[in-house]
Amino acid sequence: MYVLLDGVGDLPNPSLEGLTPLEAARTPSLDQLTSNGCLGSVVSVGKGIAPQSDIAVFNMLGYDFKDVGYPGRGVVEALGMGIDFKNGDLVLRGNFATIDKQGIITDRRAGRVIEYGEALEICKTLEESLKFTRNISVTLQPSVGHRVIVKFSDPSLKLSSKVSNTDPAYDRIDGIGIARDDKSMKIQDCIPEEEGDSEAASAQVINEFGRQTVQILENHPVNHRRLDSGLKPMNAILLRDSGNYLPAIEPISTRYGLEFGSVVDMPVEVGISRILGMHFITGGDIDAYQEKASKCLEQTKKYDIVYVHIKGPDEFGHDGDAHGKKVSIEQIDDLFFGTLLKNVDVSKTMLIVSGDHSTPCIRKAHTDDPIPVLFTGAGADKDKSQRFTEKESLQGSRGSMRGIEILPFVRKTFFGRL
Repeated sequence: MYVLLDGVGDLPNPSLEGLTPLEAARTPSLDQLTSNGCLGSVVSVGKGIAPQSDIAVFNMLGYDFKDVGYPGRGVVEALGMGIDFKNGDLVLRGNFATIDKQGIITDRRAGRVIEYGEALEICKTLEESLKFTRNISVTLQPSVGHRVIVKFSDPSLKLSSKVSNTDPAYDRIDGIGIARDDKSMKIQDCIPEEEGDSEAASAQVINEFGRQTVQILENHPVNHRRLDSGLKPMNAILLRDSGNYLPAIEPISTRYGLEFGSVVDMPVEVGISRILGMHFITGGDIDAYQEKASKCLEQTKKYDIVYVHIKGPDEFGHDGDAHGKKVSIEQIDDLFFGTLLKNVDVSKTMLIVSGDHSTPCIRKAHTDDPIPVLFTGAGADKDKSQRFTEKESLQGSRGSMRGIEILPFVRKTFFGRL
């Protein structure tokens, strides 16, 4: 079993008396697993790179896209949502956000309190109201919470993904989304990254979308209702991580000679599972930790390795809520890992626990800070580690690892294959 806790890594926090949420949390199940295994620390993508979850997870599964281009998070999420997409369409990940009268972004996620019906109503309005200089058709599909996917199609031109984000919190480097430290508080203009008709047209379409969206949503009935209820308006959409082609990537079963199942929730994780050819099932609500454990146990009966992605801690990191992140970790320990311990024969099963990246509460963003990685159960060495924390992981016998090294190590130590 290979469990990634989204954004679990953190830094010492004043509200927790200088501890990280992992250090402050009461985690008897993880403590038991750690005391019978060995720790190391891992940087998912690379030093100096604060990755988004998509590329971080790909790296933790052994895919760094150094030899092939990365299709972009927009494509990954679109595939995860089952959106009809063909090469030459342009698809981007969006955030419903709140801006003030001066265009300043006051909340990147419109307060997080968003009903699916509200998002769908806004998407339908935009599809019907947006007018472009080119003959463009636009599709908007709400995802979970503040997330939305936007797809542009031009019947006479293959649109280009070589354009910049309008979301000021993220840069694109070789198609990969990287969190920025110096965030502007205004929506950015989309700029072509290469010269060409396709790049210029794509940037124009995205800029027209952004400007008109703000105008259309300013007096939208959904936002009037939200304001009357004391909620933040969904009056802008921040776009990032464009993609324009379907990826052709070596299936994970071929790469490792093993069959993979997965238990995933978010569209981006579903998309990753589809791209890599994993046999996935969804794990219920984000905080349905006991259900996820039960589904993980089901998958272990069918597949050699089961990958589980648990979203919980990351959102508290983005919100700067260290106490909430601590409580989330405690719930995962009790309901997820507690359930596994009661039902798994650890003498026959290896369990790997880590994260995809750090999301420190004091930063409210992803960082490149190392994450603990635990190897426990069958085939795992035992060191002096007692707790699954950032500090202890730096002293663990596994040392420092890169994300792409995890599964090759597991294949060698547990399955005895090079």
